[in-house]
Amino acid sequence: MKRFNSKKIYLLPAVFSLLCILGLIYYYYFTGFTSAKETQYLYIDADDTADSVCGKLQPLGTERGMTALRTLLRHVGYADHVRTGRYAIEPDDGVITVFRRLRNGQQSPMMLTIPESRTIDRLAATLSRKLMLDSAVIAATLSDSMQVASLGYDTCTVLCMFVPNTYEVYWNIGIEQLLQRMQKEHDAFWNYERMHKAEAIGLTPNEVCTLASIIDEETANNAEKPMIAGMYLNRLKCGMPLQADPTVKYALKNFELRRIYKNMLLTSSPYNTYAHAGLPPGPIKIASIKGVDAVLNRVDHNYLYMCAKEDFSGTHNFAATYQEHLANAARYAKALNQRGVR
Repeated sequence: MKRFNSKKIYLLPAVFSLLCILGLIYYYYFTGFTSAKETQYLYIDADDTADSVCGKLQPLGTERGMTALRTLLRHVGYADHVRTGRYAIEPDDGVITVFRRLRNGQQSPMMLTIPESRTIDRLAATLSRKLMLDSAVIAATLSDSMQVASLGYDTCTVLCMFVPNTYEVYWNIGIEQLLQRMQKEHDAFWNYERMHKAEAIGLTPNEVCTLASIIDEETANNAEKPMIAGMYLNRLKCGMPLQADPTVKYALKNFELRRIYKNMLLTSSPYNTYAHAGLPPGPIKIASIKGVDAVLNRVDHNYLYMCAKEDFSGTHNFAATYQEHLANAARYAKALNQRGVR
């Protein structure tokens, strides 16, 4: 009996020590990594090292959490296997969870919205602020004739590939993967119904996007866009120049112009639809979905002219004859003069 009690006495400290060790392991590695109440995100780019990753994590984690995470990362050789990406740090994440996420590259997807940009440079700048990609790389790729030709476009029509919508992607997506994804979304957008409607008006999807981009710049009033589409399609049918002011702004690369003067109509550019009949070589911006559908569902009428209304409502007066158009234009010019718009 005494021998048993002696063994029990010696065993108790060992059990106590083991429990302390397990408690410490649990305290450091399995309790919460962060004290934040909301999800935070860690962005790891191609230039990051294990030290810089820990530096970015420092403001997100507790002192205890960072101590434990550094230990784990050091013991698995994380310095040689840093993975880029956007990683979520959830409020209830333990150190082990964060560690596994970083080690295995389990990044979180993000929602990317394609903007209705006017130029490749503007699109590239916007995308680079949202993705790991450099704006110069995006712009150079979209301006490379061989690169865009492999996707079925040229450098004038490549903006037709982008459908301004919101997509789930990874922050560190590569430029080739991004363009392939955009092409896939483009093909899904141009379903049988839209393709059939485009064929019915004798336009290709690229030509529809080009015309839609002009209409988008003419008005922000979506309800009026099918009327404007019908007018421009009437002009195309009879061989009349589109004479669209937004194309002159695009040719001049001055998108802030509020008034177009006669000397501007002489601008030498294939995008100047006063100087050249038919559609310009490509869109003057990424066309909106509303703009595209306005062309495909245009209103049939006999109007050939339009002029902004003198009440500055953002809508237009339409006319079937040039004489009617001149009267509408005179009223609008008078309103501009009265407001001192130059």
